[in-house]
Amino acid sequence: MNRNPLIPFVLIMVLGIGLTIALSFKGLGDAKKLAEEQKGGAKTEEKATAANPEEFYKQTCSACHGMNYEGGVGPSLKGVGKRLSLDQIKDVIQHGRGNMPSGLVPADKADEMAKWLSKLQ
Repeated sequence: MNRNPLIPFVLIMVLGIGLTIALSFKGLGDAKKLAEEQKGGAKTEEKATAANPEEFYKQTCSACHGMNYEGGVGPSLKGVGKRLSLDQIKDVIQHGRGNMPSGLVPADKADEMAKWLSKLQ
């Protein structure tokens, strides 16, 4: 018996079309959630708030500044207290600088984070 060689291609096509339709409906649902969040409605994801600045750094900042504060995408944070004053560090934390976006650290944690960063060696 000869099998039709087109059957696998037809099955792949049907599966692809089905997945495209299913993911489109999923995207519509996600768009509604995002619209609610932008209007100030239900929050789907809370910002990570760590107990201390070092934990917060590991969660939020280490991707750019490195796990050992050595730099990477962002500059090294070792000795930043010697280069910048406490107010300057706090300003960078709150408003960003260069490629660093603003608002990564909540305003209520900015002072504590700036003091911790100024003491890094």
